[in-house]
Amino acid sequence: MKKTLLLFCLFTTLTAVSQTEVSDKEAILSVLKSQEKAWNQFDLEGYMQGYWKSDSLKFYGSSGLTNGWQKTLSNYKKSYPTKEHTGTLNFTIDAITKIEENSYHVMGQYHLVRKMGNANGVFLIIFKKIDGEWRIVADMSC
Repeated sequence: MKKTLLLFCLFTTLTAVSQTEVSDKEAILSVLKSQEKAWNQFDLEGYMQGYWKSDSLKFYGSSGLTNGWQKTLSNYKKSYPTKEHTGTLNFTIDAITKIEENSYHVMGQYHLVRKMGNANGVFLIIFKKIDGEWRIVADMSC
């Protein structure tokens, strides 16, 4: 009887953990979809809502390391000053992996279609649940 009860408890715990991870991954994908939508509407501030609005945000790209939400937004505005520059963005998500409680890394690809020339690359982003919301706390894109 004890073994049966122990197995039941273990199964219930594993099922709950699995459902939580599925829910977390769906919420993270929702943030990324919102970012695509905002970008494609030339709404860079809306796009940045997926990021942690903090001076501790880290963005690592071709220009090196950028610290902070505002500086990252300023860099986007400088690099993508018009709708022709932003074009149409699509993400391909290759993996979403739990790091620890309330923390995941996402590996994927970005595809930017625009008249001035397409841009494609890869990214590794770290999502953290902050104040009940999933936010990107670190982004490495190239």
